[in-house]
Amino acid sequence: MKIDLNSDMGEGFGRWRIADDDGLMDTVSSANIACGFHAGDYAIMSRTVQLAREKGVAIGAHPGLPDLTGFGRRTMNVSDADMEAMLVYQVGALQGIATRHGHRVTHVSYHAAFGTMANADEGLALRLARAIAALDPELTVFSMPGQLTERAAEKAGLRVHTLFLADRAYTTAGTLVPRGQPGAVIHDLAAVQARVSQFLEDGSVTTIDGARLPVKARSILVHSDTPGSLELARAIRTQIEASGATLTPASQITD
Repeated sequence: MKIDLNSDMGEGFGRWRIADDDGLMDTVSSANIACGFHAGDYAIMSRTVQLAREKGVAIGAHPGLPDLTGFGRRTMNVSDADMEAMLVYQVGALQGIATRHGHRVTHVSYHAAFGTMANADEGLALRLARAIAALDPELTVFSMPGQLTERAAEKAGLRVHTLFLADRAYTTAGTLVPRGQPGAVIHDLAAVQARVSQFLEDGSVTTIDGARLPVKARSILVHSDTPGSLELARAIRTQIEASGATLTPASQITD
């Protein structure tokens, strides 16, 4: 079986850095690159794309809301037209940088509140998916399974790659426990390893309420801003390889 391991990267700004992108790039198979709205800038984007190309890591756009102070995790009162324009602006910027470095953007993964807003509005989700298809119909959309983003991408004729979030707690409805609630973000290495083992063994996760929830996914996501993210990613990669699965960029998983 082929499994993708991906992480959000390039989420610093100017001289500030959020995570060890160099270390993560040696560990993951796909990178979701911030495009300058919630984090990142032209220099960081360029460096991250170049590093990904050198390491053979697939890249995707990680568009967010224009909220550096809130790291894109606060919803905003903006129109659907503005959301579409933000999306196209960010994906297009990364496509241009990727072309400059001889690399190619292969997927789109919404960041935080941007994704939350898309998953709360069927019409918006479909509008965004159609905008992605207009940019490049070969792009894949990353989504948690069962969300409006997944269904909208399929309606727009796009390929969807579903995710298992190793460092976030799940509700019994299959959504994430909101950040700020106790246990929403999982920092403990042993706890993350246990969750990944369960996912690799039977495709499920234990929810915050103790229920066993099926998770249909072929990719594991580690948030780079989770404390100890590099250690978590390295441990997960070891688990993937020990299970007999092959670490593979999402863009190369077609079955």
